[in-house]
Amino acid sequence: MGEPSAARTSWGYWLIAAISLFWNGYGAYDYWMSHTAGDAYFRTVGLTPAHIAYFHAMPAWVTAVWALGVWGAVAGSVLLLLRSRWALAAFAASLAGLLVSLVYTYGLSNGAELAGAQGVIMNLVITAGALFFLWFARRMARRGVLR
Repeated sequence: MGEPSAARTSWGYWLIAAISLFWNGYGAYDYWMSHTAGDAYFRTVGLTPAHIAYFHAMPAWVTAVWALGVWGAVAGSVLLLLRSRWALAAFAASLAGLLVSLVYTYGLSNGAELAGAQGVIMNLVITAGALFFLWFARRMARRGVLR
């Protein structure tokens, strides 16, 4: 048959797509400020000198997977708003970037020690959000909402 009509796209879809852009937009803001304002930004969000040193010592490949996680999520959100089937791939790339950065944080560096319980909770919430948006995009693709 033909392409799904805009009428089949519920208000709930648009609400979740908009929430995803705001949610992932904060990650983009944090990434951007971390790279443009540096230490001044880190201090405004309450990071200690040890946290700041940790960020400065991160290998380039970790920064690259952080960028993939953040900008992939933003792209996925924009693609959801455009009802593009590519949203699924963007969210999958974003989740991959997030998971690799978590491997570095908790397995290959002293990030777990610096993060503490609050950092673990924050990373669990971020991971839950990434999984939810990937699941949502997959569900919408299967329903024919994404084209």
